[in-house]
Amino acid sequence: MTIDSLAFGGSGVARLDGYVVFVQGAVPGDRVRAEVVKRKRSYAEARTVELLAPSAERVEPRAAHPGAPWQILPYARQLVEKQAQVGEALARIGRFGEPPVEDILPAAEQWRYRNKLEYSFGPEAALGFHRPGRWDVIDDVDDDVLASERVNALRAAVKEWARSERLTPYDRADHTGMLRNLVVREGRRSGQLQARLVTGPGAVPAESLVAAAPALAGLLWTRTSGVAESTREGDTELLAGIDSIEEDVTVAGETLAFRISPHAFFQTNTEMAERLYETVVEIAGLTGRERVFDLFCGIGTIALALSTRAREVWGVEVSESAVADAIGNARLNGIDNARFFAGDVRTAMRPLVEEAGEPDVIVVDPPRAGLSQKVVRRVLEAGARKIVYVSCNPTTLAPNARQIVDGGYRLATVRPVDMFPQTPHIECVALLERAG
Repeated sequence: MTIDSLAFGGSGVARLDGYVVFVQGAVPGDRVRAEVVKRKRSYAEARTVELLAPSAERVEPRAAHPGAPWQILPYARQLVEKQAQVGEALARIGRFGEPPVEDILPAAEQWRYRNKLEYSFGPEAALGFHRPGRWDVIDDVDDDVLASERVNALRAAVKEWARSERLTPYDRADHTGMLRNLVVREGRRSGQLQARLVTGPGAVPAESLVAAAPALAGLLWTRTSGVAESTREGDTELLAGIDSIEEDVTVAGETLAFRISPHAFFQTNTEMAERLYETVVEIAGLTGRERVFDLFCGIGTIALALSTRAREVWGVEVSESAVADAIGNARLNGIDNARFFAGDVRTAMRPLVEEAGEPDVIVVDPPRAGLSQKVVRRVLEAGARKIVYVSCNPTTLAPNARQIVDGGYRLATVRPVDMFPQTPHIECVALLERAG
């Protein structure tokens, strides 16, 4: 079949007598032989088996990497596709006739931009990534093209340590073996490097691991049992150094320091996080007199970036540890007009309005699933003049934007930001203003 377009999520799209086939590993213009892996009445999903004739736009990938599927597309085409997909989602799902989508902000770095990596151990001393669609197959990585040279060197050192100590990888099928994951964080501004080994129960030769991975700001060990759903689960022990790293973020000329604990969420592209936060600051258009609510505030990155331009900022986050980090980061920067509370946004909004008063601006940065209908209702009840919506998923931004517009707002602008080059992931910031 011949691929004629790209779908949201990155698969190529082919049509056979009107039947749509989404093909992994293919780009527009490719002629491929593909194997169907899932079939529905109106569409099928397939994977490329053989490239019969490459697209004129296809480029050679730098290295095999399941986390960089779009490296076979020129970067300029990646930007065009991402911007178009934001507009298409708003038009098709959100029913906006002419979505006000601005030009996408390109990435500062197209390669080696990630400040956090999670690798999985596999058979035959593999330390890499799960093969797409397979929980039981780990593909080794020679060069992680999205990680810095320092992170690549650290991964190689830990891999050699595991081989020399003859440690076995954890097998999710029969629950045997020891080694699960290696999680690495890098302070792009501070230069600090942190590694966290995730294993099953039992002991590891910690002294030799410390010796194998020198010059780290911190080395940690997490032990977990059973089929853990994430690398955050389990008990974590500090083996050497400190248990957090620091990172500086400069937004519109002002530099903020953040202390990032081992399990905290921090945007994985530091350089583009700065551009993202600058976009939030610009779109919010604060004058220094506003009361701002930051919902899903995490460790306080956006709230603190806004605090120097607002009268007061109130942050809400369900994770108590993240709220503790946010409070600590406010103190670290000497900021006293930002307050943070632990709570579920669904139930915390009304008490927050009662205590703080009605907000002038609400910032929401929800997970990929977007806002639930109840959260949308609570946001609308608060009656803010502006709502700034930070989205990592245009297909959930679109219906939320429609709900907010139906509640008395207008969609003023949407600015895509390319946080993740070589991947189909799209981040964007939308401004919704109260009508009238």
